[in-house]
Amino acid sequence: MASTVGADREQYNQARQKNSWYTLSLIIVALLYLALILFFPVLSVIYAAFSKGIPAFVTSLRGEDFIHAVKLTILMAGIAVPANAVFGLCAAWVIARNRFPGRALLISLIDLPFAVSPVVAGLIILLLYGRQGWFGGLLESWNINIVFAIPGIVLATTFVSMPFVAREVIPVLEEIGPAEEEAARTLGASNWQIFWRVTVPNIRWGLLYGLLLTNARAMGEFGAVSVVSGNIAGQTQTLPLYVEDAYKNYQTQEAFAASLMLGLLALITLVLKEILERSTPYGKPK
Repeated sequence: MASTVGADREQYNQARQKNSWYTLSLIIVALLYLALILFFPVLSVIYAAFSKGIPAFVTSLRGEDFIHAVKLTILMAGIAVPANAVFGLCAAWVIARNRFPGRALLISLIDLPFAVSPVVAGLIILLLYGRQGWFGGLLESWNINIVFAIPGIVLATTFVSMPFVAREVIPVLEEIGPAEEEAARTLGASNWQIFWRVTVPNIRWGLLYGLLLTNARAMGEFGAVSVVSGNIAGQTQTLPLYVEDAYKNYQTQEAFAASLMLGLLALITLVLKEILERSTPYGKPK
């Protein structure tokens, strides 16, 4: 009996040691992957941005074209994020709370920006609103510029960042179900009260993550914006376009400094997310 117990314990220890080696191997592989894909590239950008010293870094951030690119990028995100938040919430509620003909088609249309190349999206906007496009003559007669102007950049940015809020909120709404909303309605709550006091608290984390993804995509979009903007420095040049243009013109200091600032904008978004998570009385999602 003692020998059997000892053999079982030895097998258990061997299996545990084997599992620990597997776990350690997976951790090492994950760290190496992150180092190659994330850590080393980020460190190289930081090193290149400060390679000529802090004064050169600060000087590269004072250029008029850079400042305009930052303002335009923030403006695009400030328009695209609220617009897609409203659309995403409406679409998510309709899809999650109703079964209707064409529901699958609507979901596919929402997912379309995931499948279509951003460059193709930009070309579609050109086809519709360009000077030779379907609506180009009408817009020109009204003296309205869409392509190679801020409205075209807004359209492109909004299109490519459209699905994130809806795609994050739909599974949450389907999981919680309509029971709490129906209970609130039977107690006399209005639709507006149900939305703010029942629906929003239940979907707050899905909505938050959707907004973060939308903001990240809006600020970092390159392909569609490069097609419809014309990449005019100081006019229609967003921060990603500024980075590409500076690097092509051998202005490496300006390019890497702008890249670092673009990364800092994303970091600020993550910090705001963490602040919101800590400040909410409900705590973090389980």
